Amino acid sequence: MAELAVNVDHVATLRQARGTKYPEPVQAALAAETAGADAIVVHLREDRRHIQERDVRLISQTIKTRLILEMAATSEMLGIALDIKPDTVTLVPEKREELTTEGGLDVITHMQHIRQVVITLKNAGIKVCIFIDPDLDQIKTAHKINADSIEIHTGAFCDATTAYDREREYTRIVDAAKIGARLNLGVHAGHGICYHSIKAFKGLPEITEYSIGHAIISKAVMTGMDTAVRDMVQLIQNL
Repeated sequence: MAELAVNVDHVATLRQARGTKYPEPVQAALAAETAGADAIVVHLREDRRHIQERDVRLISQTIKTRLILEMAATSEMLGIALDIKPDTVTLVPEKREELTTEGGLDVITHMQHIRQVVITLKNAGIKVCIFIDPDLDQIKTAHKINADSIEIHTGAFCDATTAYDREREYTRIVDAAKIGARLNLGVHAGHGICYHSIKAFKGLPEITEYSIGHAIISKAVMTGMDTAVRDMVQLIQNL
């Protein structure tokens, strides 16, 4: 059965919007864990728009499940990761002007730099995942530089507005998942997945983990974190 990694970034977004001390991402992480999350995800961005370094440290010290740190492949973030030592680092592209991560990391163009970051992290005992578009050449390059896993960017599928686009993007995801599994990479999926779109992944056993944040935090505002996480866990169990 696939696992659920809950991203708590947007709890910090609410906090930062008013510059208060609440809501507390650590509390959200613990609630998600208690409700059945298999891992907690945080993205420490260069502009610190939501998650702060203290959040990453406190969550790392508090949770009992796995911590996944999303980060750009910069020297600053590499230093923080080596200090905190999350269970996994997911390397993502990052632009200051974007609302959220807009696409996968271009591993082909930046192969030499990313390879060195992967080596450094793995030498420190940190697993490395690469957030990547469902592009077969990119996935083969991720394998070539010895990443442990990939997270397939599912945004284009989840945001598609026509049946044709949805079918095309879903086919790309299926092909990506299969080639990733064939290369012995861990295959994860994330970005834009909600309580409706998760159902489309039924019968795709190659995907072993779903990283979901916005949809869960949005529902938690209305129902509480426990219900929001348990409902998503149940949907994943039914895939």
